[in-house]
Amino acid sequence: MGKVKVGFICVGNSCRSQMAEGFARELAADLFEVYSAGTDPASEIKPKAVQVMKEKGIDISNQQPKLLKEIPEELDILITMGCDVQCPAVPCSFREDWGLDDPDGKDIEVFRQSREIIEEKVRDLIKKVKNGKLDL
Repeated sequence: MGKVKVGFICVGNSCRSQMAEGFARELAADLFEVYSAGTDPASEIKPKAVQVMKEKGIDISNQQPKLLKEIPEELDILITMGCDVQCPAVPCSFREDWGLDDPDGKDIEVFRQSREIIEEKVRDLIKKVKNGKLDL
């Protein structure tokens, strides 16, 4: 089997899904083909998201918000970030909603808290895939 196609989806694709993409690329480059997108993408990644990821040594400043149609039509794993975003048009083998509050418009500490939760969830997803816990 080739790399597992993983998509992180939210509305703006400017904070949470971009951080998840950054962690997945950094921690599972050998395992995952990683994408993120939004149903209504913002014009840019939020500077606080870039800042808190740099604190972890991960540079997401070159990533850009993308539309769903800009990522593969079919994914192995689809993760929604918790903004009631619906992705009925994206077929996948495994789908999960992480139920994360949007840190946009809040102070840097809220971005850091979101980052920590996202890192933990990405690490857990990697473990599940490596241990064959997901039916892909």
